[in-house]
Amino acid sequence: LLRSALSAPYPPEKQGAQPLQFNLEVVERTPPTPDQIKTIMSYLEPKGSENGPYSAFLSAHPSALGLSEQPQTAAAMSNLVSRHPEALKWPLVVDWHGGKASVGDVDGVKNMLEALRKRRDGEVKDDVNPPSGWFS
Repeated sequence: LLRSALSAPYPPEKQGAQPLQFNLEVVERTPPTPDQIKTIMSYLEPKGSENGPYSAFLSAHPSALGLSEQPQTAAAMSNLVSRHPEALKWPLVVDWHGGKASVGDVDGVKNMLEALRKRRDGEVKDDVNPPSGWFS
């Protein structure tokens, strides 16, 4: 899906559409670092989960641990995934420039691609948050 969006018209059904332009780095089975996990956490939309802050990363695989044993820090999450890569929901897709992430959710990836398309086609301007306050 990501590679085809870079090399083929996007969206595919639109005549004359250009491929999207973005940096794609595919990292398979390499766990994110604690700093990356913290950043990704800030990019994820809150789901109101009472299962702990890192439950969004955990798969249903037995190595993901039970609710009482789930990691409570980014370092613990990174350590768990280093030991048991299958504990992480894949794919883990991050738009570092746009501040968006999708963990184990293909629809989330499609939403990220659609946001890139809208930006490319001028339907959405880049987020510009001018400072407000004393000097604005």
